[in-house]
Amino acid sequence: MMCRMTTKVTMDLAYDASPEAVHAMLTDPAFREETCARMKVISATATAEESGDATVVTIDQVQAAAGLPSFATKLVGDQIRIVQQETWRDGRRADIEVTIPGKPGEMVGAAELVETDGGTTEHIELEIRVRIPLVAGKIEKLIADMLRKALRTENETGRDYLLRGSSR
Repeated sequence: MMCRMTTKVTMDLAYDASPEAVHAMLTDPAFREETCARMKVISATATAEESGDATVVTIDQVQAAAGLPSFATKLVGDQIRIVQQETWRDGRRADIEVTIPGKPGEMVGAAELVETDGGTTEHIELEIRVRIPLVAGKIEKLIADMLRKALRTENETGRDYLLRGSSR
């Protein structure tokens, strides 16, 4: 029996701010909702709750499936609900889990904030796993492409957010 591999996505997002400022931004529900608005999602809610020694950020969003290949829209329908949960510990590292409720797949991984010369790099590593025979690889590639685009949008939104500062 052949065992399928997962699709891996690794990205580095650079910010001109301290790790503490980037962590504060990434755990701010208003920032997450602004990012979703820039991605033109149908709806989104974001929360950040303290849980023991961690901050748990949850982003629940609905995206239009318009523009997806027909084989993908047959599986997901006209809209896709995506629930992303990040558990931030010590202000520098988060475990990430992304699910599409009711669909056979998920993304798991981590983010780490690394101080760089005059700024911070958010290093993200995620594994995408889809459990659908025959088309899993195609769907994982499609999800990986969408994820990279979403992370670029988050990075652009974050740079603007940090330029504005915390006073709004």
